[in-house]
Amino acid sequence: MGFLQRPVVVTADINLNVVALTAVGLLSRLWQLAYPRAVVFDEVYYGQYISFYMKRIFFLDSSGPPFGHMLLALGGYIGGFDGNFLWNRIGAEYSSNVPVWCLRLLPALAGALSVPMAYQIVWELGFSPCAAMGAALLVLIENALVTQSRLMLLESVLIFFDLLAVLSYLKFFNSQKHRPFSLSWWFWLTLTGMACSCAVGVKYVGVFTYLLVLGVAAVHAWHLIGDQTLSNVCVLCHLLARAVALLVIPAATYLLFFYVHLALLCRSGPHDQIMSSAFQASLEGGLARITQGQPLEVAYGSQVTLKNAFGKPVPCWLHSHQSTYPVIYESGRGSSHQQQVTCYPFKDVNNWWIIKDPRRHQLVVNNPPRPVRHGDIVQLVHGMTTRFLNTHDVAAPLSPHSQEVSCYVDYNISMPAQNLWRLDIVNRESDAEVWKTILSEVRFVHVNTSAILKLSGAHLPDWGFRQLEVVGEKLSRGYHESTVWNVEEHRYGKSQEQKERELELHSPTESDISRNLSFMARFSELQWRMLTVRSDDSEHKYSSTPLDWVMLDTNIAYWLHPRTSAQIHLLGNIVIWASASLATMVYALLFLWYLLRRRRKVYDLPEDSWLRWVLAGALCAGGWAVNYLPFFLMEKTLFLYHYLPALTFQILLLPVVFEHISNHLCRSQLQRSLFGALVVAWFASACHVSNTLRPLTYGDRSLSPSELKALRWKDSWDILIRKY
Repeated sequence: MGFLQRPVVVTADINLNVVALTAVGLLSRLWQLAYPRAVVFDEVYYGQYISFYMKRIFFLDSSGPPFGHMLLALGGYIGGFDGNFLWNRIGAEYSSNVPVWCLRLLPALAGALSVPMAYQIVWELGFSPCAAMGAALLVLIENALVTQSRLMLLESVLIFFDLLAVLSYLKFFNSQKHRPFSLSWWFWLTLTGMACSCAVGVKYVGVFTYLLVLGVAAVHAWHLIGDQTLSNVCVLCHLLARAVALLVIPAATYLLFFYVHLALLCRSGPHDQIMSSAFQASLEGGLARITQGQPLEVAYGSQVTLKNAFGKPVPCWLHSHQSTYPVIYESGRGSSHQQQVTCYPFKDVNNWWIIKDPRRHQLVVNNPPRPVRHGDIVQLVHGMTTRFLNTHDVAAPLSPHSQEVSCYVDYNISMPAQNLWRLDIVNRESDAEVWKTILSEVRFVHVNTSAILKLSGAHLPDWGFRQLEVVGEKLSRGYHESTVWNVEEHRYGKSQEQKERELELHSPTESDISRNLSFMARFSELQWRMLTVRSDDSEHKYSSTPLDWVMLDTNIAYWLHPRTSAQIHLLGNIVIWASASLATMVYALLFLWYLLRRRRKVYDLPEDSWLRWVLAGALCAGGWAVNYLPFFLMEKTLFLYHYLPALTFQILLLPVVFEHISNHLCRSQLQRSLFGALVVAWFASACHVSNTLRPLTYGDRSLSPSELKALRWKDSWDILIRKY
């Protein structure tokens, strides 16, 4: 019990620089955070998803995974938001039930904490506290970073996790030198993987920083393998630890985001139709109310609706009606004048078809039912007109290289019926697979011509009621969703008489068989839809190209006060932007120069300084490159805020280059003093520009026409003057 007689003493090292930077970062981002109390630019976009979370309604956003949206929704949950707000207009005043401060809190905290993290990254790279403080102050005063982090937007959150991933890896790397496999070593290595996963979970572009960290880690691991002081077992343990922390844990964390996302969004919503029938049936309400209790196995005599898996240009169902194809098309080509078969994007009684056994006449299900299996030959009978689905060697209306699909009408003109179809279950596990409602993805292969039933996606003219064309694809080009169909609604036919059957088609199903997709099936489908569904990429008046970003040749008007000239613009500090680009060029030239001289056995830098210089370039210049250059390959509408993650890495490189020039290129104390004075003057000018742009960053002060004119930067600012 002797330890009770001694006081318990806890010592801690506190970096006051980090504490001070955290405080000023919080002050700059949280100051009047609830102002303006109106929808600002893309808040109209993210706010809708927050409302969906509050009401647990399923949605799909093709711009990125759900983790960032869930963080914004967490702010709404903390503030008690009920989701009742109409996010339909930029500038709309928030109602009293919208907790604006809470909704903007997490992005603001992410932006504030990025300031001390910038300090820590430069410090961990081995540079001086002065350089680290310079990087943090530049992140602090950069106007575009301040503006973006004070709104309900995701770029500041993405930047936070990008920086956290780099910082965690640097701390792990430095722990590797002294305390491998220690508790802190494991903590920073695991945190690196989780931060990378979080960055990808916020926006897909976070994968570029993840790949950068993986690349640096792979190089370090390669050097580790060559370390002869380590045993083979020790090297293997190092590699396994990195594989688990940087590959397995990020993958598991990424899956966790979607698990929580799908667990929260359990109700049917406006984006349901983008998903498959099976996915829709797993949600409460919507299709689940229609399909609940349907028979699972499709049998001869089953009444079904067939939905096309392609879903483009809109989700639709195989459909027919009594109207026929025109005898002569406008182009002069002739048709079979048979009954039209289309794909109709709405629920309709004419979407029902009966699966018939060609060897029997009955259109009802036997007792017990005879299930339809892969490879069976079937006929599809249109429920309301009792005509058979047919195709033949007649050109389709809008796709002359494909066959026309129709419901056969016997005109007694020597055109025989060709209405036999072979069922091909695409996702079968065996050749004896039974055709299942919702779950089976099937193709219909025409027996006579081997054509495959396909949605062409073209809109028919007025004679086809603007519905979508269905054709027989003669030349199979492999698997494509446009040739795949699934049974969405299903009932067992009970009546052989047509009038009774028509009444039956209008009635709800009665059987009770439930089906729920597994999490992995739902995750895979949702992930695929997010990657393949394209949003509207039409030009926006504030869109820009990557070339416009580097020298700040563009800006975005985020908000304008309806009664005064107060406004918020996404506009960067031109001194910082131009200097950061120049520093990147200087670094690249110096790196190549040193590399060439080292090839000639001339070593201008000590080995530790060289390794520090290379690592700083790999993470900072590399971070800029991987977060900027891929945008040149993207076919999407781009905005200035897409450049902010790349800019942040450039800012980290700026004081590194300054310190390198001072320590290694300035030969005398006088040169160092002059260069130091030049850097101080440069920083003062950056602070002056930041303060000058403050009214456009916070939007809390009205500006006169002369003040707006003074703030103009190049021709892109003309829009501000024209308004006044």
